[in-house]
Amino acid sequence: MRDGGSPWTLTVPAGGDTLRQERLTRDLHDSLRRTDDLVVGFHDTAGATETGRKGTGVGEVALWAATTAAVARPASQILITLIKEWCAKERHRTVVVTVGDDSIEITGRPDAAQERLVREFQHRVTGDDGPEPDDGAA
Repeated sequence: MRDGGSPWTLTVPAGGDTLRQERLTRDLHDSLRRTDDLVVGFHDTAGATETGRKGTGVGEVALWAATTAAVARPASQILITLIKEWCAKERHRTVVVTVGDDSIEITGRPDAAQERLVREFQHRVTGDDGPEPDDGAA
């Protein structure tokens, strides 16, 4: 999602229950597609993934998400927030977010350590070294 970079891959693990995974993935898709400046679609899992690339396994359903906004960081914050809210609806929900070779697992009941890991992931994938004030005031 960064400056024309690769889209984010969103996978909803369901412990091998493909019907549950498909249902949850479609529900997440429906939740995310309502957001302006965010484009969401289903990965084509029929083809094999490239050698050395992370991807979904056989029978897994996954989404891709990309932004139409010019600024990647606010869009990534919105996406992460929406995923957290979706996971919070049921404490056993989990979404694995992958960008390139980096990934993070977001759960329905995050603790402080997971929140920190999510912030670090977001900073890595958006190329941000740390939080900056939104305004230019000194």
